[in-house]
Amino acid sequence: MNIPKHTCLKLQIPQHPQPIFIKGTWFSTHFNLSITDGSNAWTCTASDDEVAERASNWDQPVSEYVELSERYLGFQQPGSVYGFADAGGGFKRLSWTFEKEGTKLEWRWKFKPAENSKKITSGILDFLMDANIRLSEEVVMKTKSNDKLKAEAEKCLEQSEKFQNEKTEFETKIYTKFLGVLNSKKAKLRELRDRVSIDHAKSHDDEEDSSQKTETYDGDSEDEDDTAMDITSTSKGTSRGQKRK
Repeated sequence: MNIPKHTCLKLQIPQHPQPIFIKGTWFSTHFNLSITDGSNAWTCTASDDEVAERASNWDQPVSEYVELSERYLGFQQPGSVYGFADAGGGFKRLSWTFEKEGTKLEWRWKFKPAENSKKITSGILDFLMDANIRLSEEVVMKTKSNDKLKAEAEKCLEQSEKFQNEKTEFETKIYTKFLGVLNSKKAKLRELRDRVSIDHAKSHDDEEDSSQKTETYDGDSEDEDDTAMDITSTSKGTSRGQKRK
């Protein structure tokens, strides 16, 4: 379905003291234009055949020709020179320039006087009023949407700060608890280390005492052996003396 698009351009031309308004109705293969300066109005009907012929002369597809025309007559393009001149017999000629591949080109369309200027002017004004109302409603809706987004953003920021504070508090508690456990473990390790050192020193002292006792006992045995030997020798000497008698 070929749904038309509508545009309205307020165009200020140096040759005209008052701005003109150009309303366009755009289809895929043709378009309709109407112009008013507030007092008089003019119309132009670009049929399928005329658009196809113009597009062929410029070596363009019809869709590209319509799109380019809409771009320059829907919005005033910087760098483009617009003209709205008399063409004789009450007719007007609308023109605009553009560049293509480094070459400055000009397109022109001829407008005839409107059969009912007041109706055309009234229609353009109504379109502008409706467009202004739609834009105002859109601005209001976007403003409300932006306010809602702003409120949600502030809420998210507050939640983020709250989460950050809770995270910091949690990390502080965990660190404090961990530090307490760590210090306790260190104290126990030091206690065990001291205990091991004491046990080791005690064990070393016991070994020294045991060694000294062993040496003392060995010395007594040697004395006993010497005494025994002396007794044996004395006994033997006595026996020999008796035999001599």
